[in-house]
Amino acid sequence: MRNGDDLEGFDGEASSASMISAASSPYQPTTEPVSQRHGLGGLRCDLDYLRGTLGRLKLAEVLLALTAFICIETIMECSPCEGLYFFEFVSCSALVVTGALLLLFSLNLHTRISQINWNLTDLVNTGLSTFFFFIASVVLAALNHKTGAEIAAVVFGFLAMVVYAVNTFLAVKKWRMSSRQQSSRQSSDYIRARTESREVVHRPEIQRLDA
Repeated sequence: MRNGDDLEGFDGEASSASMISAASSPYQPTTEPVSQRHGLGGLRCDLDYLRGTLGRLKLAEVLLALTAFICIETIMECSPCEGLYFFEFVSCSALVVTGALLLLFSLNLHTRISQINWNLTDLVNTGLSTFFFFIASVVLAALNHKTGAEIAAVVFGFLAMVVYAVNTFLAVKKWRMSSRQQSSRQSSDYIRARTESREVVHRPEIQRLDA
């Protein structure tokens, strides 16, 4: 039977061993928040993008498309109605697509889907929206009955067309710049790969020395 001194010594050795094993264990406790390591918990709003030129243009496009859509929805009578329906479709489509792109860019969600060329996607959206807002506004201006809601819809339609046109110009410049950077990166990678392959081919073989 062990006495008290032996038990105290045994407890001390056990505690020392546990401390050593805990220190050498690769599974150390961490204070990193779980939200930064899993799923969508690490989402943050990119204020720099929203404060920049492209972010402000996107916000203006969403607001103008929304205002034009609200104006066209307040019209109760139309004859003919084709121009009104076309304007309604254009403003609603531009609102949904541009709003989705604004959400993706402001939350940096587009960086998680690298398979899509987002610069080209933004360019196509702004170019098509510019063209269709111009056509829809001209048609509605020619077929309207000069009511307040129709005139307001035409005005906001042309304003949206101007903002989309500016965004298209900037999107073209950004797309060209990214295409040049990508092509230069690919050419540099090709040159590096050719250089490494040549070094491997011309490398002298290691000769074994007979004992």
